Amino acid sequence: MTRAQLDKKPGEVAAMFDRTARRYDLVNDVISLGQVRLWRKAVAAAVDAGPGEVVLDLGAGTGTSTDAFTTLGARAIASDFSLGMLRTGVRRHGGNALSGPGVPFVAGDAMRLPFADDSFDAVTISVALRNVHDTGQALREMLRVAKPGGRLVVLEFSHVTVPAFDLVYREYLMKLLPKVATVFGSNDDSYEYLAESIRDWPDQAKLARVIRDAGWQRVAWRNLTMGIVAMHRAFKPV
Repeated sequence: MTRAQLDKKPGEVAAMFDRTARRYDLVNDVISLGQVRLWRKAVAAAVDAGPGEVVLDLGAGTGTSTDAFTTLGARAIASDFSLGMLRTGVRRHGGNALSGPGVPFVAGDAMRLPFADDSFDAVTISVALRNVHDTGQALREMLRVAKPGGRLVVLEFSHVTVPAFDLVYREYLMKLLPKVATVFGSNDDSYEYLAESIRDWPDQAKLARVIRDAGWQRVAWRNLTMGIVAMHRAFKPV
């Protein structure tokens, strides 16, 4: 079984997430010590989707995050390029991918989104931008499908802002995280990739520049959990 590498070939990354789909949400809850639930709430608050608005949730996986965007009356679409994740999400949402009152699930590659220009009031992606082969291309695609004035919210693992905690966190990432994932029934090679991809990811300011270079405006970020993750927010020019 070949794990994904840091060159992030789409087929390898998708296959890796296909293999982890069944236990993905459980393992995320465990390895984040429950913080992932707080991060989802923070993203939903930042997206702030209201009645009549349409939200695209990219890298949605099983759709666990997507439901939060509909609580104020907005519509939300869950999109991912891992068919295994989408199938798991569809089953958990009642077995209907495209119709009915629930969240639609749509297969899509972030670098070539299957949506028309100017379609969404908000586009969001949580702990998944890091897995895309070409970050800039994905951000330009998100810009294309957002409506003029539409907002972007990116939640991604980042760089810890407390030096005393940073060493402990890095040791946990590289040594303990894959072992914890194995205990809870997931394959450790996926979480080795996770740890390596987090270490390789740009810090908060560098990611802000990448978002700005893709055409987004008013880019700002907020650290969560001492910078373990950062939430970047931006807007499409009107």
